[in-house]
Amino acid sequence: MARVTVEDCVEQVPNRFDLVMLAAQRSRDISNGAVLQVDRDNDKNPVVSLREIAESKVDKEELKDELIRGMQRFIDTDEPEEEDDVQVFEQAMIGAAEMPHMGDPGPIPAAPSDDDGPLEMPRFEDADVDD
Repeated sequence: MARVTVEDCVEQVPNRFDLVMLAAQRSRDISNGAVLQVDRDNDKNPVVSLREIAESKVDKEELKDELIRGMQRFIDTDEPEEEDDVQVFEQAMIGAAEMPHMGDPGPIPAAPSDDDGPLEMPRFEDADVDD
């Protein structure tokens, strides 16, 4: 890159790391089809982006915001708060009230007790192969 271009940019963006990050973001934007703010003059995208920054043709804050959005892994959205237990219970009760009434299932059979003796297992007879 031309030293003159970088020296001109440092006047606009004093921190060289920030300058590199902004120029890289603008260079990506140009590669993705953004409109050029200066003549290309047979320069590649990074040099064009530095020239645009040096001439204050691009909004540095907008570039910074794009850069931050591009690096975010988790995008915070405003979603409604989690429902508390009372609201969940109320919704469940409303749903239960709308359910049709089921008939009486009858008496529940009692489980076998030890007094009834051992459980009888079905018996299987050995079958002959010839049968």
